[in-house]
Amino acid sequence: MARWDQIFSLPVQNPTLSEFSSADLVWSKVEGYRDNIDRLALIPYTRVDDFVRGESSNKDCPTSFHVEARRRKAKEKTYKAKVDGILEYILYWCSFGPDDNRKGGTVRPCRSTYVPKKNNAGRPNSKRGCRCHFIVKRLIAEPTVALIIYNHDKHVDEKGLPCHGPQDKKAAGTRAMFAPYISEDLRLRVLSLLYVGVSVETIMQRHNESVEKQGGPSNRDDLLTHRYVRRLERSIRRSTYELDEDDDVSVSMWVESHQSHVFFYQGFSGTEPFSLGIQTEWQLQQMIRFGNCRLLASDSKFGTNKLKYPIHSLVVFDSENKAIPVAWIIAPRFSSGDAYRWMRALCNRVHAKDPLWKVAGFIVDDPFADIITIRDVFQCPVLFSFWRVRHAWHKNIIKRCPETETRVEISRHLAQAIDKICRRQGTATVFEGLMEHFVNSPEFVEYFRAVWSPRIGAWTSALQTLPLASQEICAAMELYHYQMKCRLMNERDSEAYQRTDWLVDKLGTKVHSYFWLDEYTGKDDFARYWKEEWVSGLTSFREALSIPDSDVVVISSGMSAKVTDNGNEVHVVWSPSSHFGVCSCSWAGKGYICKHMIKLAQVCRGNQTAKDSASLVQYYQILVDLLRLPPRDSLFRDYAVSLAVSVEKQINALGDMQKSDASEGTVQKEVADIEPSNHKSLDESGDVATDLDGELIKTPMSRDRDRACSENAEDAVSGSEMEMDPLPCSTKGSAGDVISTVQNETDMATENHERGTKRLKLCSTRAQGSVSMNDGNRAEIVARVSKI
Repeated sequence: MARWDQIFSLPVQNPTLSEFSSADLVWSKVEGYRDNIDRLALIPYTRVDDFVRGESSNKDCPTSFHVEARRRKAKEKTYKAKVDGILEYILYWCSFGPDDNRKGGTVRPCRSTYVPKKNNAGRPNSKRGCRCHFIVKRLIAEPTVALIIYNHDKHVDEKGLPCHGPQDKKAAGTRAMFAPYISEDLRLRVLSLLYVGVSVETIMQRHNESVEKQGGPSNRDDLLTHRYVRRLERSIRRSTYELDEDDDVSVSMWVESHQSHVFFYQGFSGTEPFSLGIQTEWQLQQMIRFGNCRLLASDSKFGTNKLKYPIHSLVVFDSENKAIPVAWIIAPRFSSGDAYRWMRALCNRVHAKDPLWKVAGFIVDDPFADIITIRDVFQCPVLFSFWRVRHAWHKNIIKRCPETETRVEISRHLAQAIDKICRRQGTATVFEGLMEHFVNSPEFVEYFRAVWSPRIGAWTSALQTLPLASQEICAAMELYHYQMKCRLMNERDSEAYQRTDWLVDKLGTKVHSYFWLDEYTGKDDFARYWKEEWVSGLTSFREALSIPDSDVVVISSGMSAKVTDNGNEVHVVWSPSSHFGVCSCSWAGKGYICKHMIKLAQVCRGNQTAKDSASLVQYYQILVDLLRLPPRDSLFRDYAVSLAVSVEKQINALGDMQKSDASEGTVQKEVADIEPSNHKSLDESGDVATDLDGELIKTPMSRDRDRACSENAEDAVSGSEMEMDPLPCSTKGSAGDVISTVQNETDMATENHERGTKRLKLCSTRAQGSVSMNDGNRAEIVARVSKI
């Protein structure tokens, strides 16, 4: 019993790395059986696979580990909570052992009637008698913890000599120098290319060319064979989604064979609705990489009209602010209120990999979303995106109104109505009056009253109660929606849309492959094989940044403008300063907001010929509301005052930099969130720290860049710097205000209120005239402040 007392007293180690090895753990020596000393450690059971992958990626001796033996007890039975009771026992062995196929080596017979063969079966270099192995035990007393016993951690044979890898001189010039199998990254790349239709010959040709450029093979991936790729292609060709005639049984069989891709599953039953959450290992990695301290967005109703069950997508945004799906949830429409279980399961899965992972904000596109559950599970502010409604309205205006003047007039009135609602100057009743102006478009009026009138109240309430996401988020979500439409809804047989097993299979294969290739740096090598489904590129917002101001001509009346694109294409945009503008390009004809509309909105705001966006107005309103808190909340009010002081100093610093850098031209680098650990505000440094692919660079700001990117991710003030935190404030003056408020709350409340109001007005005036902030970050700041 002393042995187990000592084991349970050990700490459970959970490295923050996505994959970790034995070198990242602290090993303890505990007395084992037969007077042996065991070298062991405790890790979360959910991270056993990460340990196996990390241990296989040893640079000194690359290899892979396979399951040599496994014993497990049935989950349905109940067991006595014994101290040394084992739920599961797994023996992992280096793939170069335990047998030795070399000349003079020993091979264990698999049965008593084993007859030695004349020639060694399989690859002679794959089994070289390696003794490296470790044991994983899942205990009954602690089922969430894995006990790793690693007594043989050296890759040597029975004689104690290196048997593979760079340290084995006899392995030089053979495949034993490298790992026995290709890496998971290369395997996923080959599978993705095969799924999107690239031939085996093309894959091998491009691979061989890359190996020749680097001067020959340097790792196991460089030894990829035509036979292996052909075998993968054959398995894909012979696979089928219909595992059973019964759709429910077929889905259950898929879930059983893809446990690593499922984070939540609720089967078909009479009491609980069907629900399935899909997330591959690559999607989990992207969620941790791009979702930590950043935004997580929801596309909640894709395929509602065609699919048996709609798809609820969760996406993150990469370095180019393109949407990457990190989870797909398939469930009936009426089960949208049962989101707590799958959200909690998803969050637990991420925290099992990275306990410090935390999302900065959650963006919803459905007014009926469970906001309370989202805040409870993800512990973050919630923002609202209006892209779905704008897209539906614009698409139906183009479809049902053939005349351009009518399209422009309807779009203009709808934009004014939404602007009034966001500014809290109107309610849902404003749409009733608009219908009277659209008598010349009976088809659109009929559509609006039938589809939107019954639920416009919920959308209006969401616009007034939740901070509004930026235009760049809307552009990214529209591109993702179009990609999903092209990649998923392209079946010739429409009956497949009514089968859930087809949907699950295609999401995990073809659709997943397209999004994986979007992030693959070498995808341009296969550009000639791209199809319509492989639609990629920048979002409309990013494309608008490449259009120079000189190519934009606004007509004197201000009702329309012309934008020259690609040097010779001229597009006409009506209502140029509105998000509900009308453009003559093909992308706008599909109902999406195009780069020409975004560019004109940026130019108009830079010239101060357009009103502030609704998101900016909401930001100012929240700051004013914070200053009007009742006296019993004076501490929070003083905290808002200190926040306004910090914003004022940062705006002053940016204004000084803009004046000094006005002659230097436009800065082409991306400005990202300033690390809170720097402990420097913008008024303490002449440069702005930007984050490009994880590296901090200092970049001067310029007036031209701010004017052209009035709503870009290049924020003048970082949202992470102004994140509300009950710890000391971002400036010394702010901290002093809070401390003095605690000492004398009654006396300082009135003085701070008056001083904060003046400073807030000053901030608003200077912000309108000298600096442009991203609406999305404003909304994040507003949401975080409003939670306090």
